[in-house]
Amino acid sequence: MTSQNLSASPVIVVGSGLAGLTVALELAATHRVVVLAKRSLNESATAWAQGGIVGVIDELDNIEAHVADTLEAGAGLVAESVAREIANHSADAIQWLIDQQVPFTEDPQGPKGLHLVREGGHSHRRIAHAADATGKAIQDAVLEQARNHPNITLLENYLALDLILRKHLDQPLSPSEEHLEKTCYGVYALNLQTGRVETMPASSVVLATGGAGKVYRYTSNPETATGDGIAMAWRAGCRVANMEFIQFHPTCLYHPQERTFLITEALRGEGAWLELPDGTRFMPSHDARAELAPRDIVARAIDFEMKRHGLDFVHLNATHLGEAFLKEHFPTIHSRCLALGIDISKQPIPVVPAAHYTCGGVVTDMSGRTDLANLFAVGECACTGLHGANRLASNSLLECVVVGRQAAKGISALGEVMQHDVKPWDESMVEDADETVVIAHNWDELRLLMWNYVGIVRTDRRLERALNRIKLLQDEVQDYYVNFKVSRDLLELRNLLDCAQLIVESALSRKESRGLHYTRDYPKSLPVAYPTVLTP
Repeated sequence: MTSQNLSASPVIVVGSGLAGLTVALELAATHRVVVLAKRSLNESATAWAQGGIVGVIDELDNIEAHVADTLEAGAGLVAESVAREIANHSADAIQWLIDQQVPFTEDPQGPKGLHLVREGGHSHRRIAHAADATGKAIQDAVLEQARNHPNITLLENYLALDLILRKHLDQPLSPSEEHLEKTCYGVYALNLQTGRVETMPASSVVLATGGAGKVYRYTSNPETATGDGIAMAWRAGCRVANMEFIQFHPTCLYHPQERTFLITEALRGEGAWLELPDGTRFMPSHDARAELAPRDIVARAIDFEMKRHGLDFVHLNATHLGEAFLKEHFPTIHSRCLALGIDISKQPIPVVPAAHYTCGGVVTDMSGRTDLANLFAVGECACTGLHGANRLASNSLLECVVVGRQAAKGISALGEVMQHDVKPWDESMVEDADETVVIAHNWDELRLLMWNYVGIVRTDRRLERALNRIKLLQDEVQDYYVNFKVSRDLLELRNLLDCAQLIVESALSRKESRGLHYTRDYPKSLPVAYPTVLTP
């Protein structure tokens, strides 16, 4: 790369989790990179991940076994070539993170000196981790690297509002530039400190905004998971795929003070079991793999038992693992629960399923390329085909690193991108909002109707009712958007409504049950699986 890349419009990365920071760090030697975080830089889904990252590094393990496990979990919708490509790069991804100073838990007798654990759906121990707070360890390490790089600018409290497209350019394209019609030229972003929308031209834009878990009332996701990247790309004309497959993590802590604290799958991997309040185990009657079945099966089993017995939660019992073991291997869970009055070495943990991961997203290739030139999507907001109808545990962080690094190569291969003058954001015809209670009410209504009508078990009637109400809410929010100055709550609700529509329309179009999508109207799977692809 030439020095021209450093003086041109920067690459803008929207999102400061592992996927976005991987792209930034890989590009920073040759490009100016601006990373936008809509809250603090360390507030991302990455930082909340407990379990770990897949690494096929044990000589007793192999790539084909990892691919087979991914295909099995994905219920016939995984793109096998993508699964194999990402598995092939898993060892490199682990090494890349080690090079970024990630402090993985060590084991002198383990492969490459690492302690590996096994999680649900995996046939081998292949999950590298940092105790039970792997995501935070990774986030802290890569963020520190980004902070120290002179070509990376990190901006907090910037909420990307929409992508800059052909219609936003000052001058019309010349006949020789008509091929640039479906191109991304940057982003409009709301500076949450000043309340003003800033125009940010870019040579390329990378969406790394995470999933849409906040569309549901109960979720393990952080406040940032409002589907921003998916919604922006959809409005800009990109295809979106497999949005009906929302993974509900089986075990989120059920407690009035902690509604989003995840109880890692690794605890079940080490022998914890699920039971009813009377101490009866129930997973063996649902699946031969019991607690180590894939997440969709475990979540549905818990949902079934809760409804069958009229329960608000079930129990996860780890008392037989012993206090010393739990403190050593799960210190975060042990201390957090203890602070809430639950000693997990002496009493079971109350747990409930919660929306956890968006398996679908913006359609991309293995390098994160979308349907718009110069627009890339990586991480949870993208759909590469890796996760199919159900994500295999700990494949998500792996995808962030592998596709993030590939996306950086794809951006570098673009060479110098022609610059265009962009129209500034126009808010001359809007006024300050007078009834913000409308936004709060609509937000609550959306999350409740999605939980009740578009949850773990679905029917067409519920879905149709949800879609009708979503469209009414969209009309209300659009009217608000046109007439009043934008705010964080308004923009996030607008994005969540778009994602809710995509989830419901995708679910209605699938006339079968598969993976994370279970409908009483079509309880069986069709002989051949096809992805759900929606086109604007």
